Amino acid sequence: MVRHPLTPEQIEAGRRLGALLRHARAGRDLAEVAHAAGISPETLRKIETGRLPSPGFGTIVCLGEALNLPMQELAATWRGSDLPLEAVF
Repeated sequence: MVRHPLTPEQIEAGRRLGALLRHARAGRDLAEVAHAAGISPETLRKIETGRLPSPGFGTIVCLGEALNLPMQELAATWRGSDLPLEAVF
């Protein structure tokens, strides 16, 4: 299977998602949250910084659970259908 390059919109969606996760993690240790979600700290770091703009669905579900973020909020952030993150934070 050939993986097509991500579009600029998908990359921006990943950045929005990463910013939301980073904000939700707040003062919690990155390794603690990653462990709770069943992923490596490096994977969480990449998601938060936008270097992994298209994480797997299961990864996002687990991160949402670990950070008490509803899936609807995660999806709205990904789609950009909510307010810009700068307006929320």
